[in-house]
Amino acid sequence: MPSIPLSLGVTGAVLAATLSAPPALAAPAATRPATLAAHAARTPAATARVTTAYALPGERVYPEGVTADPRTGALYAGSFTDGTIYKTTPGRRIAEVFLPAGADGRDTANGLETDRAGRLWVTDSTSGVQVYDMRTRARLAGFTVPGEESRFVNDVAITPDGTAYLTDSVRAVVYRVTPRQLAEARGGTATLTPYADLRDALDPHAPDGYTINGIAADPAGRFLLVVDMTGGDLFRLDPATGAVRRVTLRGGDLRHADGLELRGGTLWAVHNTANTISRWRVAGDGASARLERRLTDEALQLPTTLVRHRGTLYVARSQFDKGGPLGPGTPRLPFSIAAVRGI
Repeated sequence: MPSIPLSLGVTGAVLAATLSAPPALAAPAATRPATLAAHAARTPAATARVTTAYALPGERVYPEGVTADPRTGALYAGSFTDGTIYKTTPGRRIAEVFLPAGADGRDTANGLETDRAGRLWVTDSTSGVQVYDMRTRARLAGFTVPGEESRFVNDVAITPDGTAYLTDSVRAVVYRVTPRQLAEARGGTATLTPYADLRDALDPHAPDGYTINGIAADPAGRFLLVVDMTGGDLFRLDPATGAVRRVTLRGGDLRHADGLELRGGTLWAVHNTANTISRWRVAGDGASARLERRLTDEALQLPTTLVRHRGTLYVARSQFDKGGPLGPGTPRLPFSIAAVRGI
């Protein structure tokens, strides 16, 4: 199965909003009313704090995904450059290697998610997703993208019934893995099933542009939210029907948005190249969202994903622009997961 070169894959995924956005979307913040920049002046995040929670050993980690095990408090993070999966232990500041680089042919790691059955889902942008037992570290199953055309499997969310949904940033589709499909693939590899096609719902963009990225599931299972990082829009996906509708955003947009985290009626998003976290109030039916707060801080170090655990946001500091796939330079070592409080 063809792979996407590292420099091309990540550069497209993270800079899509900058390079592929229509001119109107790329206009300076001062000329766009009700943008994130304008709203920030009215809602400063003066009480927010960004600190280092955990260090990730290695000189070229460049973490992309992070998730939490609600049962143990452990965090899991993935390296985009080699696919290593790290695990943190509460009380210890340095993470350990949970799954080594290259395990099961996994040379990169994007989105990570845990489910209620104690499984860890790890997306590989070049191929699909692998599923692991968090207790034994055993690989349970794998799912690959159908066809030979370009793909970029990015993020994953799991609904209360155990169904996993995965975004493809190049094809602008959402794949679905049901509990039955997972059971049937156990011990082997199956093909991912496209469930929802968002291409017609998106604003105009370059044919090879990267679009949908983060995905989050409503805790009650009524809907999923999918972000278009290029157009700055948010979409509501109905798990029962696959129907897609644009969410009405008030007070700002979601350009450069990467990972999403939804808890109750609150949505957090990291905006990667903007070094920003935004917080939104989502309507009960998922049809609209209002910007509440915004934090911009260089200490976020080009954030790509976040998870909220026990009142704290844990954020992957990718440093993609420090000697990684987005530019020359030297990363600040050690690579780390940030803890953000107050937003």
